[in-house]
Amino acid sequence: MTIGPGVALLIIDVQNDFCAGGALAVSRASAVVNPLNRLIAAFTCTGAPVFASRDWHPAVTAHFTAYGGTWPVHCVADTPGAEFHHELRLPAATIIVSKGQDPKSHGYSAFDGRLADGTTLADDLAARRVQHLYVGGLATDYCVRQSVLDARKRGLRVSLVTDAIAGVNIHPQDAERALNEMCSAGAETIITDDALT
Repeated sequence: MTIGPGVALLIIDVQNDFCAGGALAVSRASAVVNPLNRLIAAFTCTGAPVFASRDWHPAVTAHFTAYGGTWPVHCVADTPGAEFHHELRLPAATIIVSKGQDPKSHGYSAFDGRLADGTTLADDLAARRVQHLYVGGLATDYCVRQSVLDARKRGLRVSLVTDAIAGVNIHPQDAERALNEMCSAGAETIITDDALT
């Protein structure tokens, strides 16, 4: 992979509540950390942008079962569960995208999120002239899926790093179906070793 102008890395929601011991743990979540760290190092070395999205929910939101939603309480803003996994080596220059802040919306997609200054992810990517995203993170069948589909709708090239994603699989084969849907939308699949050669 030649990391040049117009390419960025987007890491989706590798947060404590989605990892082992968390409120909404994803099976194999810890397995994505090492591939992502290898990608982070490569992108950082070349000065290419690294984005990291995070669920950043209010305590009261229609996203949670207690208020009519689908999910247990997780990734509430400014709580330990919302922090990034401690082994994820995000550089100081990482561009953080916070999502799920609207109490009336699920906010699955990183494109629903905003940077600290209020800029949307789409506007920031456009300002940086990013045309190609490498994507990994959690979870394949929800936030990764929606982020990739939204990227494709915006005409961005997407390389989905398949050894750097993991699914919730509430229903059997959810992650596999999501992967097929992303590929049908035009996402390319790649593994870390091939991405770094």
